[in-house]
Order: sequence, then structure tokens, then C-alpha cells
Amino acid sequence: MEHVKGKPILRGELALLLAVFINSFGVVLMLYSGSGISAISSVPYAFSDVFPKITLGTWTYLFQGLLVLSLMILRKRLVIPYLFSFVVGFCFGELLDFHEYWIHILPQTLPLRVVYFVVSYLVISLGIALSNRCKMPIIPTDLFPRELSDITGWAYPRIKISFDVICLLVTALMTGVILGHLDGLGIGTVLAALTMGKAIGLIGDQLDKRVSFTSFLDK
Repeated sequence: MEHVKGKPILRGELALLLAVFINSFGVVLMLYSGSGISAISSVPYAFSDVFPKITLGTWTYLFQGLLVLSLMILRKRLVIPYLFSFVVGFCFGELLDFHEYWIHILPQTLPLRVVYFVVSYLVISLGIALSNRCKMPIIPTDLFPRELSDITGWAYPRIKISFDVICLLVTALMTGVILGHLDGLGIGTVLAALTMGKAIGLIGDQLDKRVSFTSFLDK
């Protein structure tokens, strides 16, 4: 393993694979905990709830495609890495459906639901922190806050928390108006939306102190 400034260098490709797998698992586990779905998947979840003939995974990469298009409009140019990011997002959506298929084998008790929420919160935070450092195209729901922070110059935690809150408001509006009740939103959803940006920043700081990342795209 290579080292730079005393820190081991990890492959960004492996970090991205790990991030996509654990993030998709974390999203499904948070929903399964009964605390509500994570903010990054709340909008696709609302669409899958209102239009159930299309799966959560499919709605997820449709939503991610919209985010990629929005970023290119803001950049006012075609950004090829953003298109690769959409491909990664497609894989993420398929993994959501995969985890939904088997997650029901896990036992559900009140203490375990609390554990599931804590694990999902930490897993998603770690996955996004890895994504932001892997030097590879990342899923659009992770890419959007990072790139918007770069475009606007605003701090990442501020952008991330604002993005999550907007996603929750859209979800509440859709399910509340169309279904007549709020669905997919819980105390865990709100807690994660208001705090996860900070958690990702803290985990990212610890990663920066301990490891560096490189990939075949790294110049």
C-alpha cells in the first residue's frame, strides 16, 4: 500500500463501490427501522408511494437524472463526469431494490429498530464522506450538494442540510396532498436531515487525517 505524508493511499474505485453498497443498504435499513426514510431518498420514495407501479430504485435514478441535468444547467455546459455519475446512480437504484428484497429477514423489535436507525445513520454518513473523497463519479444525490457548494461557494454542511430539508418538504407535500397522509417521514428522517451534514463533515475530517485516495481519474 502506497503512502503520502505518512498516510496510506486507498483506491478510490474500491471506496466508491463500498460507498454505493453501504449507502443503498443504509437507506433501506433506515426505512425498515420505522424511523422514516433518509432525506436523500425521500422524494423517490414519495413518487414510488404515489405511483407504486414503478419501483423505488427506478424512481431513484429518474430523480438523480434530474439532479444531474440541474447541475449542468447551473454549469452552463455538458459535464461528462456528471453523466458517469448518473450511471453510478443507476447502480445505486438497483441496489435499493436488491436490499428491499431481503431486508425483511431481519427481526423487528423496538430496541432493534433503534439499533437499525443508528447503524443506518452512521453507514449513510460514512458512505457520503467516502463518496466525496474517492475521486470518482459518485451518485447524483451525493454529487449535487458537493457540486452546488463548489458552484455557490457556500459551506457543504449548509448546502447538504438545506437540500435534505427541501427533499423532506417535497415528500410531505406529495404524500400529504395526494395520499391524504404523510408517509415515509419519521423522527429519524427529520433528525438525519438536520444533522447529517455535520456528521458527514466530522467523519470526512477524520478520513482526511488518516487516509488519502487516488483513482485512475486522478491526475
